Amino acid sequence: MLNLFKNGAHIFKRKQEDILSAAFLITVSIALSRILGFVRLRLLAGYFGEDLHLLDAYFAATIIPDSIFEVFIFGSIALAFIPVFSKHLSHDKLDYAWRLASVLMTLGFIFFLVAGIFIFVFSDKIALLVAPGLVSQAPQTQHVISRLLQIIIFSQLFFVVSIFLTGILHSFQRFLVPALASVFYNIGIILSIIFLAPVFGIYAAAIGMIFGALLHLVVQLPLISSLGFKYRPLVDFKNKDVREMIRLMWPRSAAIGLTRLTEIVNIALASSAAIGSIVALNFAQVLQIAPTAFFASSISQAAFVFFAIEYNKGRKNQFKKIFTQSLHQILFLVLPAAAILAILRVPVVRLIFGARDLPWETTVLTARTLLAFSIGIAAQGVNLLLIRGFHAIHDSFTPVRVILVSTTLGILLSLIFILVFKLPIIWLAISYSISNILTAIVLLFLLDKKVGSFDKKQMFLPIFKIGTISALMAIFLYIPMKLLDQLVFDTTRTIGLIFLTAIAGFVGLSVYVILSWIFKVEQLVIFIHFGKRVLSWPAKLKTPPPPTSIEAQQPNP
Repeated sequence: MLNLFKNGAHIFKRKQEDILSAAFLITVSIALSRILGFVRLRLLAGYFGEDLHLLDAYFAATIIPDSIFEVFIFGSIALAFIPVFSKHLSHDKLDYAWRLASVLMTLGFIFFLVAGIFIFVFSDKIALLVAPGLVSQAPQTQHVISRLLQIIIFSQLFFVVSIFLTGILHSFQRFLVPALASVFYNIGIILSIIFLAPVFGIYAAAIGMIFGALLHLVVQLPLISSLGFKYRPLVDFKNKDVREMIRLMWPRSAAIGLTRLTEIVNIALASSAAIGSIVALNFAQVLQIAPTAFFASSISQAAFVFFAIEYNKGRKNQFKKIFTQSLHQILFLVLPAAAILAILRVPVVRLIFGARDLPWETTVLTARTLLAFSIGIAAQGVNLLLIRGFHAIHDSFTPVRVILVSTTLGILLSLIFILVFKLPIIWLAISYSISNILTAIVLLFLLDKKVGSFDKKQMFLPIFKIGTISALMAIFLYIPMKLLDQLVFDTTRTIGLIFLTAIAGFVGLSVYVILSWIFKVEQLVIFIHFGKRVLSWPAKLKTPPPPTSIEAQQPNP
């Protein structure tokens, strides 16, 4: 038993040596984090459902700090910092790698400190910019958004340091601890809402973001220390690797910035609708992101290292094979998830966000917006993989150009739908889905030309199978849901709603698995075999892992 616990602790230090192992650990941790994220939003709905203007203000306040952080720090770490840092993980270059990490961390902190001071000083003006309609309808929300901005910006300062630690651990192929860090982030917010909301009101959620970000940082420190990293405040603009990272970073930052610009515009447009529209848009956005975060993000994140290795070694056929397999795995998991959200949208929204004090109109609007978002969920997941595919072949500019065009189209459609035709906010989700679908089609076409053409039959036949089976699954989700809702369960009560959702979901997923087996969808077999490997992991805790060495920390060829 002692060996079990002792060796179990080594799981946190183990290197994930293949895509599915890394993706599985990331997915489990993301699932825990997302579940806690839903709990956090449910608490917010419960505490402030009767004061929707406060919830609108909170979600409006988070968009600018999150956007600045994601554009300049988070989104660029994986695709700019990791490739540069990973080049130096060897006996003779490890000290230099640690120095480089310190330099980049210092520069990132300085940049965000300046941005934070700017937001703090001009928070009142920014509040008017992000939610003009809300401020005109409820003028007191301008002050609320301003104060929330001033609190939230401090949380991002902790995240700057923490995300660089995440990049370092990913470079060493340690995915578990960084993924668990996001779990602790949500725990920090949840505890703050529970214990501080009666005293500080809506500001408790913002205070919780500071506490959660601190936990996100602290939980990674033991592992990063065991690898030998010691931070030193250094600034070195002349370093060629610093310049290389900036060169790699700005196209990705521009791409993320364009995506975030869409979300900022949508929040501003939603603020001009009825009070609670920002809440409905945000709740639907959180739900539609879940399949992408659970499956597409984890698989593409884990696959990126392997893409880069194969392409750098000149093995283009192997690169195309891994890319195609990863694409199919993403669609195999994301398409049925999207079908569940589309068909069971009302029960899902009610179960997750249907707090007693949340108005029914907001629940219905959230469900309709979720349906519109579900059209583009698969495309979002594919885009994550495609962007990493381009970065692996050292082309960071093509995704930016494509995203610029598609995002511009999406924003124009949103403006036309809301300001010209006065349509409801579900059309914001439709324009967002159209933009993502267009991006996926064009990026796949261009990547095909860049890498010397994929095998079209090998790529598209499984996609056709998965798509057809997902459509049939949607039918078998809809039929039992309607029958049970009308004839069996009282869905005005939570227990009836749970049984309805569980039974309909079980029938739909069973049909999906059976049809995948009948039509010999390869991904089903792959995941079954991987599931057997996962079940065998507890036995591995009884034997200690081999000692860690610098050589063992290198990415596998």
